Amino acid sequence: MASYYERRILPGLLTCACGSPGIMRQRAKIVPQAHGRVLELGIGGGLNLAFYDVNKVESVTGIDPSPELRALALTAPRDPDLRLEVEAGTAEALPFDDQSFDSVVCTFTLCSVADSAKALSEVRRVLKPGGTFFFCEHGLSPEPAIARWQRRLDPLWSRLAGGCHLNRPVAETVEGARFTLTSLEKAYLPKTPRIAGWNEWGSAQPA
Repeated sequence: MASYYERRILPGLLTCACGSPGIMRQRAKIVPQAHGRVLELGIGGGLNLAFYDVNKVESVTGIDPSPELRALALTAPRDPDLRLEVEAGTAEALPFDDQSFDSVVCTFTLCSVADSAKALSEVRRVLKPGGTFFFCEHGLSPEPAIARWQRRLDPLWSRLAGGCHLNRPVAETVEGARFTLTSLEKAYLPKTPRIAGWNEWGSAQPA
C-alpha cells in the first residue's frame, strides 16, 4: 500500500518539479512531433497534453500506475479537440495489442520505471511498423565528476523522488533496446543542478 507521502505529497512535488520552465521548454520540443494514434508512457499529471498538435494526432492514450497522477492528467490543460484516454498500468506490461500505436511519447519517465529494458521492449511491441518513439529524459552525465556524484546520491534521491534515478544512461539504453536513433540532442538544462540536469532528447525507430 502506498504511503501518505506517496499518495498526498509526492504527486504535487513531481508535478511542480516536472513543470518547471526549463523542462516545459523541452517538452515543447518533442511532444508536437507525435502523430497518429499516440501512447504516452508515464502521463503523470498531464504536463505534455497542452503540446500535442490536434491536426496531427488522432488520439492520445496515457498510462500511469498512480491514481493520483492520473486524476491530475484528466484535468490538465489541453486542446478541447484532443481525444484522450488515461489508463492504469506500467510501462513494463502495457495493456495494449501489438502494433497499436503510430507514436510513443516518453518524457522524464525512463528514469523511474522499474525495468527500462523491459519498458522499451514493450514500446517496440506496441509500435506499428514505421512507428516512432519520441523521448526526452534526464540521466547520466558525460562528465565523470558529475556522474560520480549522481551515483553517490542516487539511493537517497530515488527514495525521495518516487523511484526516479539520476544515473541511467539515456541514448545508450534506447539503442540497447534495439532502436535506431533518428535524431538526438544533448545538453544540461539551464537553472538546474548538474546532478539532475543532463538531458537527452530525440526520436528512434525499431531497428
